[in-house]
Amino acid sequence: MQQKKIKIIISGGGTGGHIFPAIAIANALKNKVQDIQILFVGAKGRMEMEKVPANGYPIVGLWISGFQRRLTIDNLMFPFKVLVSLYRSRKIIKEFQPDVVVGFGGYASGPMLQAAAKMGISTAIWEGNSFAGVTNKILAKSTTKIFVAFDGMERFFPKEKIVQAGNPIRQEVTELEGKRAEALRFLD
Repeated sequence: MQQKKIKIIISGGGTGGHIFPAIAIANALKNKVQDIQILFVGAKGRMEMEKVPANGYPIVGLWISGFQRRLTIDNLMFPFKVLVSLYRSRKIIKEFQPDVVVGFGGYASGPMLQAAAKMGISTAIWEGNSFAGVTNKILAKSTTKIFVAFDGMERFFPKEKIVQAGNPIRQEVTELEGKRAEALRFLD
């Protein structure tokens, strides 16, 4: 009997603090799980749309941006962007049929995880900071598991959902052999 391929959507981005831990987790999963398919979902025009494919993963972009904390014209578009991104997220989920959807913070993880939770798909979020981000705080109520890097995160999230996992680090960052000469040259 053939084993079922595991499918995971990883969503989030906007900054390296969201993107690179997500890539580190994707790489670790690829190394540990033989038959796995990973799809990234990010925000169109953001850093993840370049960095994720450069690391060998497919990515789909949502038309989403953050809500400005001051009165701007962009805020008028925000409700439309959310609705369009929720619709697009449901479509991506129906086409890809993931087993789990993991959010790493950032604009795109909001609609993607909200849609997945409403469709009955297991969800998880990762919070690598000691102070939870807005998107993750909103998603905490509907997510299945919450992976954190620091103690005391029950002030933001339901305690029973928290798993303390630390911050993932890409393997190329920890592999130092042969890099001393390069560092000395670079740093003069």
